[in-house]
Amino acid sequence: MLHPGHTSITPFQQPPLIQSPTLTHHLSRTTHTYNSHTNTRTTPDTHPLITHRLLPSLCSRGLMGNLLKVLACAELEHGPIVFLDFEHAQPTEAETAVWNQVSAVLEEAHGILAELQSYNGAGQEIREAIQNPGDLALQEKAWNAVCPLVAKLKRFYEFSLRLENALRSLLEALTSPPYAPMQHLEREQALAKQFAEILHFTLSFDELKMTNPAIQNDFSYYRRTISRNRLNNQQLEAENEVNNEMANRMSLFYAEATPMLKTLSNATTKFVSENKTLPIEDTTDCLSTMACVCRVMLETPEYRCRFTNTDTMLFCMRVMVGVIILYDHVHPVGAFAKTSKIDMKGCIKVLKEQPSNSVEGLLNALRYTTRHLNDDSTSKQIRALLQ
Repeated sequence: MLHPGHTSITPFQQPPLIQSPTLTHHLSRTTHTYNSHTNTRTTPDTHPLITHRLLPSLCSRGLMGNLLKVLACAELEHGPIVFLDFEHAQPTEAETAVWNQVSAVLEEAHGILAELQSYNGAGQEIREAIQNPGDLALQEKAWNAVCPLVAKLKRFYEFSLRLENALRSLLEALTSPPYAPMQHLEREQALAKQFAEILHFTLSFDELKMTNPAIQNDFSYYRRTISRNRLNNQQLEAENEVNNEMANRMSLFYAEATPMLKTLSNATTKFVSENKTLPIEDTTDCLSTMACVCRVMLETPEYRCRFTNTDTMLFCMRVMVGVIILYDHVHPVGAFAKTSKIDMKGCIKVLKEQPSNSVEGLLNALRYTTRHLNDDSTSKQIRALLQ
């Protein structure tokens, strides 16, 4: 088995030439390989089409792990593009501490999504209580139905705080000196994979939340009941678990169209602002490259047809949208300006080519969670695409 820092190249049949200006631009560059043992970079005498031939191979070997292989960081304007093999990525000794911390958070993610997916709300009980304000039995029934749901919403909110800390740890590890972002992703493949998994969870959570109005309805009823009883000098037992301060923070969280992504956006912005000595490009170049790679994978039939499961498509789209929004919050001019390193027209068109029921949540995330969409520097074409 090769060391994670190596890139293996095996011969196979060359696919048809892709008529993609962006891809052709990337493929015209020299492929570099980073040797993590000697901390040196070599430039092999290799035909530029090796990267062209390598990508379909990486796509054809499986599902999620195969897509993660191509989430590589490239120096977009003048540097190389390197494809990394995340198939069997295991944390190195240097990665272990951060990997263990993030892994503990990600282990909870599946359970959180399952709970959210099965969240039905207490709409019927609440309606009956509101329509019959004098019926104490119905009031108690609604309250007993809402309280366990609010406890669940509290767990979701607290998980977002742990996810924020996990993201910060990954950003620190993947951008710390003396290595450039591309070198970090080559050396620390296990951490890069976790970064993509966090984005995948975040977009999945927000898609479910946006299509479930019961969440805000239940929480609003809970807060109204608490306020009414406080005016009557009554304190309900549930207040011990969700006090007024916690309720205020949860209210702000669930008021967002995409609360998890908003949390990560704020965390990324805060990370950049607090690390004054760290060039902002160390963060934005990594994000823009991930967006570019995902877009090429989605828009190129020769690559896309090798996906064996629709989950791979959804994974790729969620990661692409996630890094776009993070980029837009961190970069001074955002993702929609002409000077942006992200091809926003291409990314939006790729999303719109998919079934609307699978991408509407992602398009809404671009519409309502980005910071620079409505700036004067955003072209009318891009705005029209998102209408």
